[in-house]
Amino acid sequence: MSTSSQSTIRNPQSAIVVGGTIAIDHVKTPTAEAENLLGGSAAYAALAASYFTGPVHLVGIVGCDFPEPHLEMLEKHGVTLDGVERSAGESFSWSGEYHENMNDRTTRRVAVNVLETWQVKVPAAPAASPIVVLANMSPDNQLQMLDQCAAPGRFVVADTMDLWINIASERLHEVLRRIDLFVINEGEARDFAGTSNLILAGQRPLAKGPRHVVIKLGEFGAMLFSANGSDIWTLSESTFFRCAAFPLSEVADPTGAGDSFLGGLAGYLASLGKTAFGFEDLRQAVVQGSVVASFTCEAFSTLRLQNLTAGDLANRWDAFKSLTHW
Repeated sequence: MSTSSQSTIRNPQSAIVVGGTIAIDHVKTPTAEAENLLGGSAAYAALAASYFTGPVHLVGIVGCDFPEPHLEMLEKHGVTLDGVERSAGESFSWSGEYHENMNDRTTRRVAVNVLETWQVKVPAAPAASPIVVLANMSPDNQLQMLDQCAAPGRFVVADTMDLWINIASERLHEVLRRIDLFVINEGEARDFAGTSNLILAGQRPLAKGPRHVVIKLGEFGAMLFSANGSDIWTLSESTFFRCAAFPLSEVADPTGAGDSFLGGLAGYLASLGKTAFGFEDLRQAVVQGSVVASFTCEAFSTLRLQNLTAGDLANRWDAFKSLTHW
C-alpha cells in the first residue's frame, strides 16, 4: 500500500475521544471578516481526526445559542455528539483580529459563559476509546476527563496554552504525569521549560511524565522529541524529528490550525489500530497533522477542512513529500 493511500484510509475499529472547547468564533483579517463561525479546540481536532479513523467521540459543552448547522456538519463527518452537553446558558465565544503578519493577532473579546462551571462528563462508549485527546481546556477539566477514560493501555495526547501555564501550573504538571504525548506551541514551550533554546524546551518536559513531546512551530512546522530510556537525553534519529510545514502562498485564517494538527496527528495514530507506537509511527503522525493543518489555513474556520476529499489529502501528502525530500 502506498504512503499516500495510507493517509486517507479510516480504521473503523479505532475509536478516539476528543475533549475540549467548542466555540462560536468571530474573526477579522486584513482582508475579510466573518461571524458565528465554528471554533474551539475540540471541534477542530475532532473534525481533523475524522479523516483518519472513526468513530470520533466529541466531549464538550455548548449553549442555547450554538448554531445547529455546525453540529450537523460534525455528525456528517462521523463525529458522535453523545458527549456534547447542551446548556441553557450562552456558548463559549472568542473574537479576534489578525494583523498584516498573520502570526500576530489581537483577542478582542472572550466570553467564557458555559465553560465557567463546566464539569466534564464522558459517556461510556467514548470513555472506552483507546486513544484519548485532551485538547486545549483547563487542566482541571483535562484531569476530570482522564479520570473517566480508563481503557486498558490507552494512549493519551494533551495540548495546553499559555493561560494554564501561568495560572494552573501545578495542575498542568499533574496532567503531564498521566499522559503519553504532550503538544505545545513554540512560545509556550519556551515559557514552560524556562529556556529560549527549543531543543531544551522539547527535552525538559520528558522528565515530567510524557514519553513524547511535540512543539508546534506554526508556518515553520513541528518538532518531535521522544525519550530514549536513559537519564541523559541525546539527539538522534530515534529521539528527534523536525517536520516542515506545507508552504502556502496565501493564508486566509490560521485559527484552529494547531488544533487541526493535534487532531490529524491523533487520528492517524488511531487509524493504526494499536496503542503502543514506535518512533516511526509518531514521525508519520506529525507529518499527517501538518498536512491536515495546512488546509485549515485556506479559509475561515473549518470551511476548507470540512470539505476535503480523499484526493485532496493524498495529493497534498505527495506534494509535501516531494517538496521536503532530499
